[in-house]
Amino acid sequence: MTARVVRVSPDWLALREPADAAARSRDLADVLARRPITGRRLIHDLGGGTGSMGRWLAPRLPGPQHWVIHDRDADLLWLAAAHPPRRSADGAAVTVETRQSDIIRLDPGELAGAHLVTASALLDMLTAAELAAVVAVCLAPRCPVLLTLSVVGRVNLTPADPLDGPVAATFNDHQRRKTERGRLLGPDAVAAAVGAFGDAGAEVLVRDSPWRLGAARAALAAEWLRGWVGAASVQDAALAAEADDYTRRRLGQLAAGELTITVGHADLLVLPAHSVSKRDESA
Repeated sequence: MTARVVRVSPDWLALREPADAAARSRDLADVLARRPITGRRLIHDLGGGTGSMGRWLAPRLPGPQHWVIHDRDADLLWLAAAHPPRRSADGAAVTVETRQSDIIRLDPGELAGAHLVTASALLDMLTAAELAAVVAVCLAPRCPVLLTLSVVGRVNLTPADPLDGPVAATFNDHQRRKTERGRLLGPDAVAAAVGAFGDAGAEVLVRDSPWRLGAARAALAAEWLRGWVGAASVQDAALAAEADDYTRRRLGQLAAGELTITVGHADLLVLPAHSVSKRDESA
């Protein structure tokens, strides 16, 4: 998002894409699909990386679509252009354009004419000031905004282990850490975003979108587990002394098909206040 943000690995994005697709709220996609659009649907994907949001959402929306994918990483954008969505829900053409840019500093005019603004796995990585900038940009075209897969700080591992709670709490502290950009929102980002959009007069629909990991997604579960424990160990040196044994124990259970992991996320659909129907609220 800015030059100081650690680059996201294409391999990590590829590994998580199937789990992301399974987790995102189909209810919210259905709300968007029911909204009538005249002509080609223009969609801006902020921090879109390799374009996984488009590959998931485009086939769920009817009519011709043009996706504009914004990201600071030229290599990820190249992958997005090389692997575009195939077709829309009714078989209409879907085209993709990429723009290398810092989404925190986007001119709202760059989203002029948009029918939808999207982002995925973004909110929890922002500071309060960055969230305010993103909210302002998203509100500028006065169209729906779909923000998926924001971490909410809830993790459940089965079977339980005495270290699960301390690792989870310390990881959440790490997600709220102070950086040179400011303090990150981490698991508080969803509530902050709901408040910010609500203060601007928009309606916000929220749905749970958890990852469910186990033997079927063992590679992703193992990579997530190492990163989760590793971040907690960085945050608290005292916890680091037990981290290796805990990680080995959990990876062994995963390899034996004995461990399941639920990682909590939330999806937000922001709609102009006048456009929210009772059917949408109950979707």
